[in-house]
Amino acid sequence: MNRQMMKGNEAIAEAAVQAGCRYYFGYPITPQTELAAYMAKKLPKIGGTYLQAESEIAAINMVQGAGAAGIRAMTSSSSPGISLKSEGISYMAGADVPGLIINVQRGGPGLGGIQPSQADYWQATRAMGHGDFHILVFAPSTVQEMVDLVGVAFDLSDAYRVPAMILADGMLGQMMEPVSFKEEGEKPLPEKPWALTGHRGKREHNVINSLFLQADELEAKIAERFERYDRIKEKECRFAVFMAEDAEILVVAYGATARVVQAAVKEARAEGIKVGCFRPITLWPFPSAELRRRAETVKAFLTVEMSRGQMIDDVKLAIECSRPVEFFGRTGGVIPEPDEILAKIREIAGGAV
Repeated sequence: MNRQMMKGNEAIAEAAVQAGCRYYFGYPITPQTELAAYMAKKLPKIGGTYLQAESEIAAINMVQGAGAAGIRAMTSSSSPGISLKSEGISYMAGADVPGLIINVQRGGPGLGGIQPSQADYWQATRAMGHGDFHILVFAPSTVQEMVDLVGVAFDLSDAYRVPAMILADGMLGQMMEPVSFKEEGEKPLPEKPWALTGHRGKREHNVINSLFLQADELEAKIAERFERYDRIKEKECRFAVFMAEDAEILVVAYGATARVVQAAVKEARAEGIKVGCFRPITLWPFPSAELRRRAETVKAFLTVEMSRGQMIDDVKLAIECSRPVEFFGRTGGVIPEPDEILAKIREIAGGAV
């Protein structure tokens, strides 16, 4: 595999192309616009379609239409744009239509700023639209991991007929790192007998719809969907640990923030503090069972986020509040410094120096 330097946004786009995505619908917004620009150049050259929609709302509904036809399609945006897409994502979930959404987060609420943020955690994991549903949410921490997770997200979205999201941030989208792509050639995509491809008189009509006017029918449909969600929670949780084998303090962080945390953990270890890092890679499903298991030996937890504290709720729920859970965060686009996190680790450890 050849390694090359790529900006995060462009690496995501190339990974999507290599995963079989040939349809992109989007609307420009900082700090993810390079992703759309890459697709605008690349897709027409390989027989694909790039379309800059008139709005974020139009873009997500185009993804729904393409996905309903069995096509691998995606969109990308940043925080305010994702809010506009949320109704369409709810419709996709209600119609069991797969598709990939990229959120390169920026500070908010409102227009906020264009600097990195992780303040869309609640939106992605709890409130991506109205109704009873979930979407798959992946949180990469490096440009290479963004590349790797794009294919995973497409595959699982197709397998479970659930929309998927890569929850990145402005730092990951804009940074350049060496990446490699698996040289697999064009792989066959899964068959989708449910798709709207025209029946040609050879089968019954397929119907894709999120409108169920009979309450019992809608309830049954939601119950079936949540059975799928249970299978996803059982099989698809992903996480990584760093220096956590004998940890008495476990720092939980995801995405780009986990990289800063790992630097602080190294310094704390050099001072004799038994601390490690637990990094959820899937934010939904959240790796609750593994975190609960580690609570049997860990004395205290610390969550570090680029927000005012959102993932902390899932950590507390996972361990059933059996251990203290502290929080440190920066927001508004400010990236935490290793020294700040180290100071908080020392405080939890009892002022160890």
